[in-house]
Amino acid sequence: MRKSSYLIAATAGLGLVAATALPAMAVDTTVTFAITTAGLTITAPGSVNIGSVAAGGATISGQIGPVTVTDLRATLNGSWTATVSGTDFTTGGATGPETIPVINVSYSPGPATATTGTGTFTPGPGGIINVPEIAFTGTALTGNNSATWNPTLTVTIPAAAVGGTYTGTVTHSVA
Repeated sequence: MRKSSYLIAATAGLGLVAATALPAMAVDTTVTFAITTAGLTITAPGSVNIGSVAAGGATISGQIGPVTVTDLRATLNGSWTATVSGTDFTTGGATGPETIPVINVSYSPGPATATTGTGTFTPGPGGIINVPEIAFTGTALTGNNSATWNPTLTVTIPAAAVGGTYTGTVTHSVA
């Protein structure tokens, strides 16, 4: 009988050792995933009317926004630059007196009205939009971000301009 009580005690002790022993074999699994990104886009109103002015060489100005850059590239230390340019404004048959040259059109971006994400968002200096001007920049960007502004367009009306509804194009782009 003594033999069997030692056998039971020895068997119980082995059970404790087996429960705390390391596995005979271990394997690692490398897990990967992707964070998908989208692009860099800019939006602005399709059309806007900034009002009317009496003939005779005055100026007219009005806000044409909101303009929004949306950056879904999820960059690290990224940047973007939004630019603006324009065309002549014309009415009727677009003859000389029916044309307001784009050199009479200036753009002022004003401050950001909304931003998201991490980075620095800076309005451009503004100016005449006969050549592309910097409208806004985003620098030191991390992750997704956006900036919105409401620019003011100012048109100087030549003294010889005839009456009519003038139409021109203001183009925003971003890179």
